[in-house]
Amino acid sequence: MPQLFAVLACEDLRAIPSRHALQHIDEVSVGRADGYSAERVVAGDVRRLELRLPDRRMSRSHALFQRTPKGWRFRDLGSSNGSRVNGERCSEIALEDGAFIELGQTFLRWRSQLSTPVQAPGDLRLTAAPDVPPALRTLVPELAAGFERLARVARSPVSMLLLGETGSGKEWLAHAIHQLSGRTGAFVAVNCGALPANLVEALLFGHVRGAFSGAVRDEVGYVRAAHGGTLFLDEIGDLPAASQTALLRVLQEREVVPVGATRPIAVDLRVVSATHAPLFVRADTGEFRSDLLSRLAGFTFQVPALRDRIEDLGLLVSTLLPELEQAAGGPLRLHPEAARALLTQAWPRNIRELRQSLLSAAVLAEARVIERAHLNPVFTSKSQPAREADRTPPAVDGGRAASDAELQQQLTELFAEHRGNVSQVARAMGKARVQIQRWMKRFGIDPSQFR
Repeated sequence: MPQLFAVLACEDLRAIPSRHALQHIDEVSVGRADGYSAERVVAGDVRRLELRLPDRRMSRSHALFQRTPKGWRFRDLGSSNGSRVNGERCSEIALEDGAFIELGQTFLRWRSQLSTPVQAPGDLRLTAAPDVPPALRTLVPELAAGFERLARVARSPVSMLLLGETGSGKEWLAHAIHQLSGRTGAFVAVNCGALPANLVEALLFGHVRGAFSGAVRDEVGYVRAAHGGTLFLDEIGDLPAASQTALLRVLQEREVVPVGATRPIAVDLRVVSATHAPLFVRADTGEFRSDLLSRLAGFTFQVPALRDRIEDLGLLVSTLLPELEQAAGGPLRLHPEAARALLTQAWPRNIRELRQSLLSAAVLAEARVIERAHLNPVFTSKSQPAREADRTPPAVDGGRAASDAELQQQLTELFAEHRGNVSQVARAMGKARVQIQRWMKRFGIDPSQFR
């Protein structure tokens, strides 16, 4: 369904973003007012959404989005400061999925091909909710539905596995899961890829004095430190095979034997794991214990990359704002060129990269206005919106994948990672479901074998 997002306000980085579904709307008028409002009205046989935003550089009657037989069109209504679509000044244009529209110093995004659950609200404005951790707030409809499921499971003892790219916010989500769990113990985070190979089990399970050279006192280890709380095992795919066996016993028996000890100690903990690796593929090839994976993956959640939820950029900036303003020494604003650059990046390192880029920019910002020159040099002037097509497999020969073998391998890995979910595979590849189904038929892929 067509949807319009109010993503980011340069003058007020605390402005609350919003989403508006337009399946039952014929036109959207946008203009300035003293405060935000979104009113659905019917004038004759025209169903209209009247969207008003507190942007002093916007005209009171600034622009119109209109449904036509050939699709939706955008038109500037003779505003004082004009409008931009994808960074270019524009008076009227046919809208394409993913377009960014600048009215005054407010950035909107047009989506016409965004999957949306039928129960999603028509108008959504993300006001602060004390019972919802910031990590679980989103404007993206399907992600919001996923966060709701995750929140329900978070209140249970079920183990959880978070899959996603590096920097996409997996530890942030793990903190939120612990917060919602109601567990009174500590949240203990362990980067399995950073554990010294010769000390993995001693660090995880603890040790007694004299167990090995340098063991001058008893240590409880990460597992016992999380007793009554949550143990977060980041990059679980990097855990050595021998330690996988020991961890499996801990999860099965709910007890741990410290290195050098002979008697087990009972533990009560909730385990949340995370990885960017294709763990289900590794389990199929024997690189990771499938029985341990079954214990870890009571509930599996795919954490989207930032480029796949760019509608949330303003929301993420507002969440980071206290830290940014502390670095800047006061309230911050964005120059429109800087906002344009932030919104059109592919963000290969995701939320972590966004945070680091903004922190350095906040320190450099003169008069506490982040300009484009303050951003990381990788933000080039040739940046373009991160489109779905930019994330498809390498293509040659008129759009065919570089080789059938590579495409089939990629599909197999994604089906394993997403446990046979065709829609999630389609999103990961930036393709329509029908294209994924064509490839399934072509390569004889049965999604049920991955569930």
